[in-house]
Amino acid sequence: MDELVRYIVKSLVSDPEAATVEMHEEDDSYVIEVSVAQNDIGKVIGKQGRIAKAIRTVVKAASINSDKKYMVEIL
Repeated sequence: MDELVRYIVKSLVSDPEAATVEMHEEDDSYVIEVSVAQNDIGKVIGKQGRIAKAIRTVVKAASINSDKKYMVEIL
């Protein structure tokens, strides 16, 4: 799942080497943390958070067959 988010984020930003995606497990869910360069943060969040919401929607749809919950956090 983190590879999917990594692909989406690196496609959006102008400096893909600075973008990092890390996944770690909490109680009954996985947290995917996205970190990008300061000048690319607006490209990942989007106007009124629309791109961030779209990334979360794609992750939710991709994890529908999984028994774990996935959450995307943009740092």
